[in-house]
Amino acid sequence: MNDDTSPAAILRKRLYWHSRRGMWELDLLLIPFLEHRFDELSEDEQLAYQRLIEEEDQDLFGWLMRREWPEEPSLRHIVQMIVAHAENTDNSAYRTL
Repeated sequence: MNDDTSPAAILRKRLYWHSRRGMWELDLLLIPFLEHRFDELSEDEQLAYQRLIEEEDQDLFGWLMRREWPEEPSLRHIVQMIVAHAENTDNSAYRTL
């Protein structure tokens, strides 16, 4: 068990639980991105991710399945990063979520 109570650890735990959605398809895209890329993002990109996971599941699904893109440029950028990460990474370990 991780007893880290630093602000960064608390934020990370909150982001993890908010990234777990009601749709398996979204979990398969958001969780690996959070675990592998979030720490490398700029502060603006991290804020965009935090705004992104506040959106409704149906909007996230449409964006992450590339049916449409968010109008806001910062959200569009982070969605494109998530999609690119999913397309270029072996996420087979997450298929059992």
